Amino acid sequence: MKRQWKFIVVLVIGAIGLLTDNVFHIAGVAEVMFDIAGAYVSITFAKEMLEDLKEGHWGIDVLALIAIISMIITRDYWAEWMILVMSTGGESLEDYATGQANKELRALLDKNPRVANKLVDGKVVEVKVDDLQIGDQVLIKPGQQVPVDGVIVEGESAFDQSSLTGESVPVDKGVGDDLMSGSLNGETAVTMEVKKLAKDSEYQSIVELVKSSEAQPAKFVKMADRYAVPFTIISLIIGIAAWVVSGDFHRFAEVMVVASPCPLLIAAPVALVAGMSSMSKHHIIVKSGPTLEQLSKAKTFAFDKTGTLTQNQLVIQDVLPEAGVDQEKLLSYAASLEQQSGHIIANSLVKGTDKGLIKAVSDLEESTGNGVKGTVDGNTVMVGKLSYVAPDAKIEKAKTTAVYVSINGKYAGQITFKDQLRPETPETLARLRKQGAKHIMMLTGDNQDVANAIAKVAGVDDVRASLLPAEKIAAIKNVKAEDRPVVMTGDGINDAPSLTAADVGIAMGAKGATAASESADAVIMVNDLSKINDAVAIAKHTMKVAKIDVTTAIVIVILLELVAFTGLIPAFWGAVLQEVVDMITISLALLAKTEPKNPKQTGL
Repeated sequence: MKRQWKFIVVLVIGAIGLLTDNVFHIAGVAEVMFDIAGAYVSITFAKEMLEDLKEGHWGIDVLALIAIISMIITRDYWAEWMILVMSTGGESLEDYATGQANKELRALLDKNPRVANKLVDGKVVEVKVDDLQIGDQVLIKPGQQVPVDGVIVEGESAFDQSSLTGESVPVDKGVGDDLMSGSLNGETAVTMEVKKLAKDSEYQSIVELVKSSEAQPAKFVKMADRYAVPFTIISLIIGIAAWVVSGDFHRFAEVMVVASPCPLLIAAPVALVAGMSSMSKHHIIVKSGPTLEQLSKAKTFAFDKTGTLTQNQLVIQDVLPEAGVDQEKLLSYAASLEQQSGHIIANSLVKGTDKGLIKAVSDLEESTGNGVKGTVDGNTVMVGKLSYVAPDAKIEKAKTTAVYVSINGKYAGQITFKDQLRPETPETLARLRKQGAKHIMMLTGDNQDVANAIAKVAGVDDVRASLLPAEKIAAIKNVKAEDRPVVMTGDGINDAPSLTAADVGIAMGAKGATAASESADAVIMVNDLSKINDAVAIAKHTMKVAKIDVTTAIVIVILLELVAFTGLIPAFWGAVLQEVVDMITISLALLAKTEPKNPKQTGL
């Protein structure tokens, strides 16, 4: 808005100048007004240049500043006004184009639920979403958004979750089913119980990520900075040569007018924002422009195993009781003890056990990182690591994921589990290779045998198993320079340090892995690993558009400078031509919103 006001101020001053000069015939007023406007814009450009220098890079606003000062010196005040209009108008055009490119991101913010129908003593009371507490009951009317994450306690309906999961078909939900904030109710009212506060709910977490991505547009200019010094030097050489050859400072001023760097400044930001917008349309939130550039050049892709390459859902493989222990009893006791745990193994054990086998538990105790202990049918049962359950047992540890069980202090057996590979994993990794990946790694804390079995089916060529978080970071940092940038993808709290260490960290955020999402440079908001292929394709397409756009802008501007060198372009018309170049630049940049189709980009 500030930049738009600058443009409006310049237009108003021009209108006043026209009236005083041509209608009221008051000499000199217009020239003074234009000089005031020129001084105002020059000061703002100079401040921006100083800020650029403080951040350690050379800004190319220097050419626009030289053009304005040249017009003031030559007293060509109508040309001066025109270059002011074009310079400030170029900024406004950039803001407009960025807004168009960014509208998918803003659409998410606009849809953020703000009010809810809370049930109080059977009556509906409209409250702010932020005021809802865990345990409150909320009425979701037909066509309304779910305000926070919760569970249905009354009624059933179909819910449109497309903005969250990408599912095109509404999902039927009934009593006991979870509801995600931001999903849209169908034709029947339901009552739900609040399970998460607004700040912790699914849709609000997406909104926070979008706000984070919107807060970092300044970094986009760094792409233009690479061209700033050579472009500035070439333009000044042409301008000074024109001055020397013609002996007329006006010729230098005319070259500087067409050398205005607006197209170069506009090209990269608009293309990169358009690419980020395209990412969000595909349910991928990218937090900054440089992430797109790094992703487009990535050569190494590292993956966590559980929950990333696999489904984060183990299934029971074998129930192996000791001699004299009933297999069904072993499973029953273990599942009964684990029914209140939120651990992935515990959830898988309970889901894989017939509900009729799950019994009441008393005296439940949990030893963090080791296991649980409790009483079932009057028996003391322990489930967890072998070192916790039966440290003196003389048995060989399982080569796969397993829990061990003891009954009344005696080792009773083990239950083993196997990971389920995501169905899209093999194709995703195959496509990454077609998209330019040279090295694919699996970094996991699981044992080597389990990791090798998954890697063989998935198509991973470098398996690192039994790693602690610090060892994962070391593996990422030790990747050779020729195999970088490195992209790390994970989904859990333990992956957060690795995501930060990588050149690009991607979080699988569909399951609400907050720590991973906050540490990542990009977040996939649906439970689909193949979105990494989309992210790479969009990044490659965006950077190709940005580079073509920047190159096109530089070529056109230098050609115009050479024509201005001959004196064929008066300063006034040079400023007009600059705006034409701006429009061409913006139009090219918005092509980043188109779907990538090049097989080298898509891997298809």
